[in-house]
Amino acid sequence: MNIYGWIQLLIFIGLLFLLTKPIGVYLTQVLDPQGKTFLDPVLRPIEGLFYRLFRLDTKKEQAWQEYTISLLVFSLVGLLLTYVILRIQHLLPLNPQGFGPVSEHLAFNTAASFTTNTNWQSYGGESTLSYLSQMVSLVIHNFTSAAVGIAVAAAFVRGIARHSARTIGNFWIDLVRVNLYLLLPISLVYALFLVSQGMIQNFKPYDTAQLLETAVIQVPTKDAAGQEIIDTQGKPVMEEHKVATQTIAQGPAASQVAIKMLGTNGGGFFNANASHPFENPTPLSNFLQILSIFLIPSGLTYYLGRMVKNQRHGWTVWGVMLALFVAGVLTCWWSEAAGNPRMHALGVDAAGGNMEGKEGRFGIFGSALFATVTTDASCGAVNAMHDSFTPLGGLIPLFNIQLGEVVFGGVGAGLYGMLVFVILTVFLAGLMVGRTPEYLGKKIEAYDVKASVLYVMVPVFSVLGFTAWAAVSEWGLAGLNNAGPHGFSEILYAFSSAVGNNGSAFAGLSTNTYWYNTTLGIAMLLGRFFMIVPVLALAGSLAQKKQVALSGGTFPVSGVLFALLVLGTILIVGALTFLPVLALGPIVEHFLMAGSQILY
Repeated sequence: MNIYGWIQLLIFIGLLFLLTKPIGVYLTQVLDPQGKTFLDPVLRPIEGLFYRLFRLDTKKEQAWQEYTISLLVFSLVGLLLTYVILRIQHLLPLNPQGFGPVSEHLAFNTAASFTTNTNWQSYGGESTLSYLSQMVSLVIHNFTSAAVGIAVAAAFVRGIARHSARTIGNFWIDLVRVNLYLLLPISLVYALFLVSQGMIQNFKPYDTAQLLETAVIQVPTKDAAGQEIIDTQGKPVMEEHKVATQTIAQGPAASQVAIKMLGTNGGGFFNANASHPFENPTPLSNFLQILSIFLIPSGLTYYLGRMVKNQRHGWTVWGVMLALFVAGVLTCWWSEAAGNPRMHALGVDAAGGNMEGKEGRFGIFGSALFATVTTDASCGAVNAMHDSFTPLGGLIPLFNIQLGEVVFGGVGAGLYGMLVFVILTVFLAGLMVGRTPEYLGKKIEAYDVKASVLYVMVPVFSVLGFTAWAAVSEWGLAGLNNAGPHGFSEILYAFSSAVGNNGSAFAGLSTNTYWYNTTLGIAMLLGRFFMIVPVLALAGSLAQKKQVALSGGTFPVSGVLFALLVLGTILIVGALTFLPVLALGPIVEHFLMAGSQILY
């Protein structure tokens, strides 16, 4: 843990703090259908064209049921469209490498993944998808799924801010305005910056380079039909293969990377993700990619404060998120900088810490910061292999996801997830002092608590249920490349990432199979839509409530005391739920690593 890492961390936090207010103010303008922005002279006519084309009444708002149905129908259509494109990509243009159709189970997994803002990939992008599939199937979802998350957050905040109302906004207007005024303009500028750093953006066929030395690698043996040959233990039979050339992938990478970071989508144009030099060329691009993941989620906390006319409350929510982020990044950084004591015992110089699975350009701190941020938010982009982290270093990304990714979180999802915990905190505080709980002048009643608890329980049953199923099933164990607690952690991480709509992976787990692709796809859909529905129901309930006058007994929702209560609620719910299963994975692996003796 050197001085350069501390400087980077302080710069990161400082820039995030400084950008929160201007982004929040702009979000207030964008999420108000009548709001005016500096882009109005250019974009207002285009916005009006969309409304006329789809016959949208800009003055008509929707109740939470209508808002939910619109969101679900839109998402279903997008999922089906993506599935069809992936299945017929060999018949479509912009496929210079001649890639064939994606299998039905992988197409379902990928369609579910990008529809839900998860961006889990059971494939290598540059070896599986055509340019058209990347741009139409994936990039369009990167915009729309991010906009859906922001729209839900805006609807929830409107529900809190309004009283005696039956509507929470109009989904279609929110969708248009978020894309048109927020995501598209910033992504355009951002993509041009990434190109200036050396990121590629083209439609060229792949290049082939001759190697100076021939390499010999192990590859799966295939039969005449092109299927991998499996041995009696369920593992692929390997054979030696000489490699004399290297394929250098090309393609429209910058346009996809910009929105994947800004919209906390994740995924990668290349299989190596943000460790690939074409996808993350410089330390500056690495730093700004990390910052852009938190940019909109951080601004939404300021938007919350302005909409409910209590800016201290917005900053308190921001402070809770920041505290959890700092605790996570320091723990992960410390663990990776300390390295593996078993390597020390073998006499290996540990001055550099654990560099396994990390890109030398970014180092330990840059990798730990990226891993923490991408799992605090439901992003999933990675610049290092989490599978190669130390047990405690890998525990942090896993636990971040299991907390519900409320530490700034995905665009929109982080805010509404945190507000569910805020409502639970208010309810618990009310029980402690013997008063009817109130949140910003609204009484929290049984319906609100039930909706909040339903939101919290969906990931519990989904993550633990699917993990348990895979851990005792032949199909689940067949994908493992590691035994013991680390192998269990790989399965747990995969389903935590899917349900949490994160998309990052521990790696080391072969998931491009019928069972894994199908179960992970279902887990993604559960983790997205089975959590959005109770959030919108809660928004509708809060919007209908009358606002009561604050009194001396009203529990304050800002300040240090409230922040500590929210922190306690988040950690207790997370710890009580997932600590037992974590004890079977990274925690026991840490004790095995720290307590074992090396004999020599």
